[in-house]
Amino acid sequence: MRRATRILVALPAGALMFAGCAQPAEQSIEEEAGLGAGAVREQLSIVTGGTTGVYFQVGGVLANTITDGVEGQSGSAETTGASVENLRLLGSGEADIAIAQGDAVSEAFEGRNDFEGRAVQSYALAVLYPNVFHAVSLEGNAVELGLECFSDIVDTRYSVGAVGSGNEATTTNVFSALEISTSDIEIQQLGYADTDSALRNDQLDAGSWVVGEGHAGLSELATTEDVHLIPMCDEEVSVITAATNSYTEHTIPGGTYPGVEGDVQTIAVWNLMVVSGDFNEQQAYDITSAMFDNIDDFVAAYAPGEEYMVPETILNSPVPVHPGAARFYEEQGVELPEDLLAQS
Repeated sequence: MRRATRILVALPAGALMFAGCAQPAEQSIEEEAGLGAGAVREQLSIVTGGTTGVYFQVGGVLANTITDGVEGQSGSAETTGASVENLRLLGSGEADIAIAQGDAVSEAFEGRNDFEGRAVQSYALAVLYPNVFHAVSLEGNAVELGLECFSDIVDTRYSVGAVGSGNEATTTNVFSALEISTSDIEIQQLGYADTDSALRNDQLDAGSWVVGEGHAGLSELATTEDVHLIPMCDEEVSVITAATNSYTEHTIPGGTYPGVEGDVQTIAVWNLMVVSGDFNEQQAYDITSAMFDNIDDFVAAYAPGEEYMVPETILNSPVPVHPGAARFYEEQGVELPEDLLAQS
């Protein structure tokens, strides 16, 4: 994978990577008007996720950073169903900045899967940190049902995530890669808080949490319950990562969550901040610059992201970088490859 060599030089060992992006499925209205040619937006809606998730925390910091650090502009973090919904809101003009998983961003840009025939031409401001796929059960259920590899969830009650979330989209992609039929599982579409409650009340056997490592909600669940993280066995990881370049193998270190002592093998995907093509170029530059000027505030909101929240991480974007943000990264000495340079 061509980009791997570049990014591994700049990032710590174990950092994840994406392959290059494909060409957009259709030309957007924004592109026809010219990339970065829109008017400055004074009040910015930042779409995130649920209130207990990292997206909402990071979005709140971004809102404060814009309000306090960019003259004449203010930001507001909005709760949503996360990635897929966020990209749809961005595409419809109901949101100005979206935080979303890289797999959903790539699919939206190319008009695939949930975005078939309705491509969203989003461009990266920043690549943040990786989301890690957690298949979560309780120890008693795991022993009773024999949940030793991910594919063992067949014939269980399983939550794939909230409707329209990146969690649901990633879980669906994993099912597809492993040829797991949803007809063989009692599927539920629950957000993280409802998945937590259903597990505690024996209304669910397991569920997906595609979140930043060390997620507060998962840590809280593991503090009060005996949590079992269902590992992806070697062949499963190989099949999933071979099926798409959006995912890479990942290991959750033992001790990340209370009571989970052993390492857990799984996959991960990057998170991005994206804007539409017509987002004002100077405004994109100012916001990206302000973000990195205040990066300690973002790290305070999500400490495990510290090693990833550096300018060089933009090289992992699965879609082109917005021209305003590209100017910032070039000033930081980050050489963007041709496939990340947006074409007007």
